[in-house]
Amino acid sequence: MKKFLPLIAVLALSGCATSETTYLKNGEQGLTIDCSGEANAWASCYEKADASCAGTGYRIVGTDGTPSTKESDKTLGVDVGNYKSRSVVVVCK
Repeated sequence: MKKFLPLIAVLALSGCATSETTYLKNGEQGLTIDCSGEANAWASCYEKADASCAGTGYRIVGTDGTPSTKESDKTLGVDVGNYKSRSVVVVCK
């Protein structure tokens, strides 16, 4: 069990962006891309959008995410323990 604990910790911190088909109010088909977690950034969302749209480009319909922590709220200059939630909705061109 002790050997698996570090592996589980690495898997929990590492992440990859996931996408899911969604439909907008106007009937357009889009993608909801989730790139939450400490190991990801907004760039992960946009890279997944580009890959999911097969290089044809995309239009951002909406974004949602945890705001950045102020420097004064960080512990020793690091944002510790705050789970970052990020998602973006795109429509492929």
